[in-house]
Amino acid sequence: MLIPFLNTNRRKPGAAIFMSGSGSNAEKLLEQQRQDSPWQPLVLVTDRPEISRARELAARFGLPLIEHDIAVFYRERGENKVTLLSESGRRIRSEWTESLRGKLAAFQVDFGILAGFVPLSNITSDFPCLNVHPGDLTYIKEGSRYLVGLHKVPLERALLDGLSYLRSSVIIAQAYTGQGGEMDSGPLLGISAPVAVDWNGYSHTDIMKIYSGRTAQRPSGGYRDLLDELADLNLERLKCQGDWVLFPPVVDEFARGNYALDDSGRLYYKNNGAWRKILTVEYGQKGEKHLIPD
Repeated sequence: MLIPFLNTNRRKPGAAIFMSGSGSNAEKLLEQQRQDSPWQPLVLVTDRPEISRARELAARFGLPLIEHDIAVFYRERGENKVTLLSESGRRIRSEWTESLRGKLAAFQVDFGILAGFVPLSNITSDFPCLNVHPGDLTYIKEGSRYLVGLHKVPLERALLDGLSYLRSSVIIAQAYTGQGGEMDSGPLLGISAPVAVDWNGYSHTDIMKIYSGRTAQRPSGGYRDLLDELADLNLERLKCQGDWVLFPPVVDEFARGNYALDDSGRLYYKNNGAWRKILTVEYGQKGEKHLIPD
């Protein structure tokens, strides 16, 4: 028995779009919205109203805006740092998420779009949340997805493994229970075509030397070394050639009901009216699709 992610027979599904920074992925999605699009944006949500572009994008695209400042929320409860490392930090995060649920209640959200949303939050357990991830989640080491984690971690892992190409991935984000990587363990709806690594004239040996000299504790503001710079360089390349190519069509196909799970949690994709069991779908630069079998 196949279990669809959405009930697409009821109405055109509506999405809440979550963003923390520039919102470039959200912007690309909204720019491609048409009258006949299979989904509708309902509301923009930001945890960083003073530094994100959420106000600008909400005004430009005529969308309601929820500003739920996580730093202010923590400070009001006696924590100067937004953290999940302490018991009080985890309690405040739970309260913050519950408050966000209340703000979203009026919008009848069918699914979420995580477009550069920084806070780990169990809003992902309320409705399916599509997240674009800067790592190839088909890359397996020791039986597990290896290019997982937050921010630039997947890029650094790819560089340290000497990979010649990168991919973006779109997944159904999982609820957070303790570690960031577990949120990257959900169904893998799509991957981008390969994007060549730009080594900027350096070698894998150069990178390994830099890595071997790092301290165990990440400094405030990051390491700011060559590996960090190369991760930034390739993150931007991957966003342009991976995220922006992959995310819009996956969101459209998800809203059309073209993805489902079976009773064992295996992924299926509707291709020419027939369901096919797959590992994922590769989306190319020119709109071509390749089904990758399980």
